[in-house]
Amino acid sequence: LSVILFVVIPLTFGYLTRIWAIKRKGRKWLEEVFLTGMGKVTIIGLLLTLVILFSFQGEIILSNPFHILLIAVPLAIQTYFIFGVAYGWAYLWKLPHNIAAPTPMIEASNFFELAVAVAISTYGLNSGAALATVVVLEEVPIMLSLVAIVNRTRSKWVNV
Repeated sequence: LSVILFVVIPLTFGYLTRIWAIKRKGRKWLEEVFLTGMGKVTIIGLLLTLVILFSFQGEIILSNPFHILLIAVPLAIQTYFIFGVAYGWAYLWKLPHNIAAPTPMIEASNFFELAVAVAISTYGLNSGAALATVVVLEEVPIMLSLVAIVNRTRSKWVNV
């Protein structure tokens, strides 16, 4: 059921929408108008996925907070470590700040959307893997803290 819900239906809908849009309006309209407006729909889809995931995992999350910590703490350490190594190397290599700042954040990202899709389609909504994807929500505050670090250290860069 989860493979159909999270993979087959969106893939089929996307394919049919693409064919319809190209036949009716042309490729240029599809790429310049339709796809640029789809960003909002993508966010809504991700939020709906989270609502469904939390509705299936809510009881497990509340009854197993230690399991959440066992996943969350190593992920936080990993994210800060990868960011620190990449940002440090960027500084040592004297990369411009506008390149050095976003690069380690991209490298440290856990690609939450992909993790959710793979976990749910492979193991189902009630699996431990799906529970683990809930913990990745900690990535948002961590990434905001990394942005704060980048902004505070900007003056230390030679070629800002």
